[in-house]
Amino acid sequence: MMSNIHTQMKTTLTHLPEDKQEELKTITEIILSKIPAEMVILFGSHARGDWVEDFQETYEYVSDYDILVITKDRKAARGQKKWQDLDKELAANEDITKTNIIQHSVWFVNDKIERNFYFFVDIFKEGIMLFDSGNFTLSEPKELNPQERQKKASNAFTHWFESANLFLETFDFLFKKGENNIAYYRNAAFELHQATERYYAAILLVFTDYKPRTHDIEELGKQVEKLHSDFATVFPKKTAEEAGLFKLLKKAYIDARYEINYRIEKEELEYLSERVKLLKDLTERICNERIAQFTDDRDD
Repeated sequence: MMSNIHTQMKTTLTHLPEDKQEELKTITEIILSKIPAEMVILFGSHARGDWVEDFQETYEYVSDYDILVITKDRKAARGQKKWQDLDKELAANEDITKTNIIQHSVWFVNDKIERNFYFFVDIFKEGIMLFDSGNFTLSEPKELNPQERQKKASNAFTHWFESANLFLETFDFLFKKGENNIAYYRNAAFELHQATERYYAAILLVFTDYKPRTHDIEELGKQVEKLHSDFATVFPKKTAEEAGLFKLLKKAYIDARYEINYRIEKEELEYLSERVKLLKDLTERICNERIAQFTDDRDD
């Protein structure tokens, strides 16, 4: 069953302050100047109306804009250079709040809506259409009952959490086996990165049924922190030392395997492994709490 998007999705930004409305207008214009978009949809906290702006003496936190760009086919969605150019132009504009963009073809989005991937169903229900070419319509979602949603989240959690645990176990083996051996430590760092990425995947799939196609644990971590504030405690970056240690873990995905100059010391691995083990504990507790809530969400 197909439904005309204009009668289903919101198109007004009147719940947002005028400055945000103007920002989103500018962002949409920049997107359309770079990308052959068929639809541009605002989703997340700014679409729902629960965004955060917290300005303190020592820090400030402002919710990012989350935007889905829909293209007519996979080729248009996958052209990497134009998306990189778009990200650079948005990042260079200091007057624009940080904007996270995901991009997919209309076929991909409709397939996910029809198959009840609740990340995309929620976008359909809560999102705001910023631009619509009128050339395509989005499928109308079918209701997914709480038990089905709970089962789907539980299965995703089991798969990704167990996978992450195996990488963490391999890290422990390499770390203990390779006492002060840089080759073992390099491989141990890679295993620790993979455990981190998979814990993040478990969280995202439980909460949203969607994981971006990236191995960047910094980007995945930002998405996870939006879902539950406790995850922001895992990798603190308040000092140069903390930021540098996280960067070592982030770079391990490529450099630990392919860069001859990549080095990581025992003390650095000890610190990072403790942070990842904290992530493991938080992932288990918070995901299980969320899974249990699905059957309580009947009236949402």
